[in-house]
Amino acid sequence: MAQPVSPRTQEIAAIRRADGESRSLAASLPRLVLEARRIANNVIHGLHGRRRAGVGENFWQYRRFNSGEPAARVDWRRSARDDHLYVREQEWEAAHTVWIWPDRSASMAFASRLARDSKLERALIVAFALAELLVDGGERVGIPGLMAPSSSRNIIDKMAQAVLHDSATRDSLPPAFVPSALSEIVVLSDFWSPVADIRATLAGLSSSRAHGTLVQIADPAEETFPYSGRVEFVESEGAGTITAGRAETWAADYVARVARHRDEIRAETDRLDWLFSVHNTDRSAAELLLYLHGGMTVTKGIAPGKAGRGA
Repeated sequence: MAQPVSPRTQEIAAIRRADGESRSLAASLPRLVLEARRIANNVIHGLHGRRRAGVGENFWQYRRFNSGEPAARVDWRRSARDDHLYVREQEWEAAHTVWIWPDRSASMAFASRLARDSKLERALIVAFALAELLVDGGERVGIPGLMAPSSSRNIIDKMAQAVLHDSATRDSLPPAFVPSALSEIVVLSDFWSPVADIRATLAGLSSSRAHGTLVQIADPAEETFPYSGRVEFVESEGAGTITAGRAETWAADYVARVARHRDEIRAETDRLDWLFSVHNTDRSAAELLLYLHGGMTVTKGIAPGKAGRGA
């Protein structure tokens, strides 16, 4: 989204966190790492990994036999105790790879006075915290094109170092690669890229039938367009500037175009059986972390319900 240049920008800069937009990523990372650890520790309490039925070795539960299932799945010893047939389920224990992509393009630095964090800060905090939860649950975590999958207990530090020492200019969307069929992909971005680019990226990432979740991280100002009077907007990724004489007259058309853009993304994720949600930076980071951890699935073909706004 284009960013406004007006007296309001000075106000935004003044009220941001001391280590916000005006500070380098190197200076901000220690705070982001600490915040990610704090959130992960709060969320991880009471969570016991991502247990589900699968091909592991540990017993998980008995469940009723469903008509049409192979008879070989019946546990006859348990079934002999009453008048019902039961299937013995094992816990899914195999470690899987979860690829997390935090968009670090220029547009992610935007933060209005309504936000708790910039979009970049929020993406990194949630990426780090999610990685901590996943590794604690026995998964491997990687960053496409930047960090190989790892199950290190120091996964947050490992990711932070990879981000800090990455000198490449990164696009909004993850680089092309083919994940394994049992991989999970989480993309944290503002998704202001053209829908054609998003569609092409999803086609590549889903070609192996991996499952994924897209989270659009948006500033509250990008939702409501709270501008009035003469405002100059600067496209942060080099597309130029545009001046609105009466910015308030643009609001309705802007909101409609944002809704249409999201509808097109959601149509594509629905087609692929992926998830799409919107998270605003005036909301809690822990809220998004719980949504991601609770809704993720590595098992191909098992997908939770579609998510809309509100993560």
